[in-house]
Amino acid sequence: MNLKSRRNALKTLALGGSLALVNPYEILARKKKQKIGVALVGLGYYSTDLLAPALQQTEHCYLAGIVTGTPSKATAWQEKYKIPEKNIYNYQNFDSIADNPDIDVVYVVLPPSMHAEYTIRAAEAGKHVWCEKPMAVTSRECQNMINACKKNKVQLTIGYRLQHEPNTQEYRSIIRQNKLGAVEHVDCAAGYTENRTDHWKQKKEMGGGVIYDMGVYSIQGARMGTNMEPLAVVSAKAISTRPEIYKDGLADVVEARLEFPGEVFADIKTSFAENINYLTVECEEGDIEMKPYSAYAGVKGESPLGEINHPYQVPWQQAKQMDDDALAILENKPPLVPGEEGLRDIQIVEAILKSAETGKRVKI
Repeated sequence: MNLKSRRNALKTLALGGSLALVNPYEILARKKKQKIGVALVGLGYYSTDLLAPALQQTEHCYLAGIVTGTPSKATAWQEKYKIPEKNIYNYQNFDSIADNPDIDVVYVVLPPSMHAEYTIRAAEAGKHVWCEKPMAVTSRECQNMINACKKNKVQLTIGYRLQHEPNTQEYRSIIRQNKLGAVEHVDCAAGYTENRTDHWKQKKEMGGGVIYDMGVYSIQGARMGTNMEPLAVVSAKAISTRPEIYKDGLADVVEARLEFPGEVFADIKTSFAENINYLTVECEEGDIEMKPYSAYAGVKGESPLGEINHPYQVPWQQAKQMDDDALAILENKPPLVPGEEGLRDIQIVEAILKSAETGKRVKI
């Protein structure tokens, strides 16, 4: 063997020896993921009818696992979506999700009273968290969720699909760029006729009441419509039109007036007693009218600048939302809707409820 051949042989042996010391699974883990694995926690209507179908449309994430307390649901979902047995969890073994590299994100789709617990547990398991709105029942819980995710260096994103939605983004752009002059007043309403009587939305201990559910849409409308943060709740009223269903202080209709900088006001309404869905932004040079404002499909509007209408089919909004949030993780960029956004809305919810209770102006 000549000197050159001997050197090449030694290099080959050395390379083979070093590779033998490397676990092949570690090599795969080092490769940058192309798609984010999502585990849905809670398999109610929203997960079943919207999120799971949307995850069949997404480009940057996929349905990797589920967490449910109902064995029959686990079986049905496993068969329908071909979910591996090792990626199916219940609420007792949830924390072992930390050991599963298939799952990058835990999407919390539970009643609001459970959001803080499972967000914090997911963060401590080293998983990114997507949390449905409302973020939690109290602002203290929201802050604890934010702190846990920061401590564990994972992203926390709130499921405000409308902020990803093109018609919403178009009217917001008009306001941000001052294309119709300054905003003078906002009217926003979001509600539907809720006929259920034994759902978490009718249970105070689970975060029920209209202000936490549809009310967040109205609050978002006021904030996005003004492109400002409210200073105070000027006045509010929270009533139960069906006290046999909405009891223990729960309201199925809430109205409030919010004060923004520059003496700009927003009047908002939310209801479980009627179908209402609109946003009107009065500007110096004309009004922006969005109707419906927060529907799953058909969101559209008009302004002096022309029609605002980017049509799509359900569940495209949820697919767009999750793709955007998955890209934020893959590219290590801040999410469009961080935990602080959800915290702000719950601070406003608390101020509205206090104003309704006391009959006084409440500073936010």
